[in-house]
Amino acid sequence: MADQLLRRNVKVARSRWMCDLNQSALHLLETLTSRYQFSIAEGDLTWLERGWYATHTGLLGLARRNRCAGIHVQPVPAFCDASAQRWAFAATVYKSKTCRGFVGYGDADPSNVSPLVHGAEMRVAETRAVNRALRKAYGIGICSVEEIGSFAGQLASSPESKKLPQPANGNGNHGGPKVRDRLCQIIRQHQLDPNLVKAYATDFCGAKTLRDATREQVENFVAHLAGWAEKDRNALLCQLNSYLGQKAGAA
Repeated sequence: MADQLLRRNVKVARSRWMCDLNQSALHLLETLTSRYQFSIAEGDLTWLERGWYATHTGLLGLARRNRCAGIHVQPVPAFCDASAQRWAFAATVYKSKTCRGFVGYGDADPSNVSPLVHGAEMRVAETRAVNRALRKAYGIGICSVEEIGSFAGQLASSPESKKLPQPANGNGNHGGPKVRDRLCQIIRQHQLDPNLVKAYATDFCGAKTLRDATREQVENFVAHLAGWAEKDRNALLCQLNSYLGQKAGAA
């Protein structure tokens, strides 16, 4: 059973992040799979900035498989300011009825969350606290994706950011923050390869480069990508993989 899950994880990982994965990354994936039974296909793990990150889904699944007795979450008033949308929570995970509890803290405010979730800082803080407590309880050394700051900010600092839509010079400002943030959200949510998405976007817009595309064209592409990802992700992956040759050539 564990061997099957590992083979499945390696297959999925290579299809999504083939160019980024080295032997060290695959070795860590093997450890995470055997120790925690994380499944990439089910969204338990993701690969960002050349590192593995657990997800809230994966951590809750791990707690369920290990018959976690309960999770208690409460705000930390001294560090909360509703008027500034600043929140802090403490979460305690009880692995069994006799467990004294593993405590984790999480905070969120508009400066350390994606613009996509502005207004939901309280929920983000709660999720971060739960994730940290679960990681402590089950000895998970890798960070969870929800604990990092704005995903758009992470992506912007990565090598792939240069291959995503950027502000255009005089042809419609197609790279406005909302468009980029929405695209980043889709890539993260459906675990797509940013390089392949960029190649597909260029083809979809009928432009030589994305800088030559209009804002309307890019917005139409983002809407198209979101709809297809929700409807049939496997078919979308097949379409994206057809651009693997272009990606290799660009590299």
